[in-house]
Amino acid sequence: MTIREQLEQEEHLRLSSHAQFSDASRGRPRAEPETENDVRTCYQRDSDRILHSKSFRRLMHKTQVFLQPEGDHYRTRMTHTLEVARIARTITRALRLNEDLSEAIAFGHDLGHTPFGHAGEVALTEVMGTPFRHNEQSLRVVDILEKDGAGLNLTYEVRMGILGHSRSSRLPETLEGQIVRISDQIAYINHDIDDAMRAGILTDGDIPREIADVLGESHRDRINTLVTNMIFHTLSSGELGMDPEISQAMEALRAFMFERVYKNPVAKGEESKARRILQELFEYYLRHPDALPEDFQPQITFEGMARTVCDYIAGMTDKYAMYKYSELFIPTAWQVRD
Repeated sequence: MTIREQLEQEEHLRLSSHAQFSDASRGRPRAEPETENDVRTCYQRDSDRILHSKSFRRLMHKTQVFLQPEGDHYRTRMTHTLEVARIARTITRALRLNEDLSEAIAFGHDLGHTPFGHAGEVALTEVMGTPFRHNEQSLRVVDILEKDGAGLNLTYEVRMGILGHSRSSRLPETLEGQIVRISDQIAYINHDIDDAMRAGILTDGDIPREIADVLGESHRDRINTLVTNMIFHTLSSGELGMDPEISQAMEALRAFMFERVYKNPVAKGEESKARRILQELFEYYLRHPDALPEDFQPQITFEGMARTVCDYIAGMTDKYAMYKYSELFIPTAWQVRD
């Protein structure tokens, strides 16, 4: 018996009957041989594949809310991803579900985010003429774009959890995937408040009293309330969710954040410039396909120029997009020799 098989047996002894068991996975797009040296379950393997991918590393230089913030302590898309993973693991463990599955989904859920956050989604939607959805792009990243077109060959449950993490998408089939979907909302609402206060856009007193009375006054209190209520509500009711009062307060807080932060002209004042950068890069590469990196060239043949350029730009970090824009469109100074 391999270590992997021992771990799979332990899951059946330790986890709830509602958990997604590793040995019950619906498998990968391409079958992979088993070896006697297997020491990880399929979901552990998926977590590692995502964590070691180039797309995951690029998250550290992608916008969460504030474009290219000067301070050291603002969140990036990577820190957001790690925070989602921790919240999801806490809830999943308490409910005796599969932590490895929830972690893998959380690690992969935002891999498809564009440079400059949602401003990048708007820019690529406009140039492509069809909606650019980051959850669908995240699935493209793990299925097609990573490893020079081979993809990461992740399990069905992780792939569908990544696709289903967005509020506008179909609910994931596994409870672990549904927990990541809610954890994403818990994380971005509360942690974005923290960044907005750091930026001087919000103060503690700005949070509506009716919300603070239910969820708590501080960042720590709000997250603790949401996480613990979800755990105890689910255990007592048998249905994944929160008490109505808590759920309504969370929705009210989300609406408040959209009004005061996500659509705030101070926080979003540079987004028109960011959209222009990406749109001009898109038009440039359409006209100059040879300027695309070598590993994107084969994709042009079977997916077309526009889709290939879109994938290339969507994968850029904020810094790299600005660097390429400067390189292509900003004249450099003459180097005068004495």
